Amino acid sequence: MYDVIVVGGGPAGMTAALYAQRNGKSSLVIEKAGFGGQITHSPKVENFPGMLSLSGNELADKMLEQILAQGAEIEISAVTEIRDLGDKKLVLTEDGGSFEGKTVIIASGVRHRMLGLPGEEDLVGEGISFCAVCDGDFYAGKTVCVAGGGNSALQEAVLLSEKCRKVIMLQDLDFFTGEGKLQEVLFSRPNVEKHTGVRITGLVTEGGAFKGVNISTKEGDSLVACDGLFVAIGLIPENDPFRTLADLNSWGYFDSDERCLTKTPGVFVAGDCRSKGVRQVTTAVADGATAALAACRYINGV
Repeated sequence: MYDVIVVGGGPAGMTAALYAQRNGKSSLVIEKAGFGGQITHSPKVENFPGMLSLSGNELADKMLEQILAQGAEIEISAVTEIRDLGDKKLVLTEDGGSFEGKTVIIASGVRHRMLGLPGEEDLVGEGISFCAVCDGDFYAGKTVCVAGGGNSALQEAVLLSEKCRKVIMLQDLDFFTGEGKLQEVLFSRPNVEKHTGVRITGLVTEGGAFKGVNISTKEGDSLVACDGLFVAIGLIPENDPFRTLADLNSWGYFDSDERCLTKTPGVFVAGDCRSKGVRQVTTAVADGATAALAACRYINGV
């Protein structure tokens, strides 16, 4: 039996394992795909303390190397169910695996809602981005499009408008749904162009390089040339399998505060899957540390 089983191998999950091991607890990290989570989509990370510049994959590799050196174990599989058996938890995986732990930390993360266009996945990090804070500097002095019209899209565009030559907003609805104040701030800027009733129908590349998007409107089809596309049409938490253990809010995120606690003793949550105002790698690792220390206190009966 493990002291701590961590569901998810992103920055929050790996930090949780690190802090568990450093506190003398055994840990197992179960990751369904690749370690690193959303950070692996960033070709360059320049906002992680202590690291001047490195790729998201490099950061993920360093974190994985660190937890393995501390004695953490890993398993590649998707967790399908967590059963609360009182003083222990049973974690089941899709390949038939079964693992027992005194505590469980759910760090299942989120996935970005995609446009669903051919070739989209291949262009993530190579012309398509999701985070202006992470990737905005790469487009300084260039033209970018932002897909979306809610608060997240408007906030991304505000940040981009401070760096980019031009920001083109593409909203599929006939109006922007974000807050009026945000719209006022954004659309007062001379380098911001807005379009509603626009459907992005294709991604344009040349020699493998991103060159723009094809759009469809009531007036017809056209090409919008740009150097990058920021997709801000929402995040999808993957918390449904665990809803009996931890309450979800109306958006599907775990309804837990900075203490990372849940309604189930011995079950904790960490990272982007949790209800929070800021989703960055730094806030994810903070959650991982908090959840792990809470799990250690639970095991120690403190």
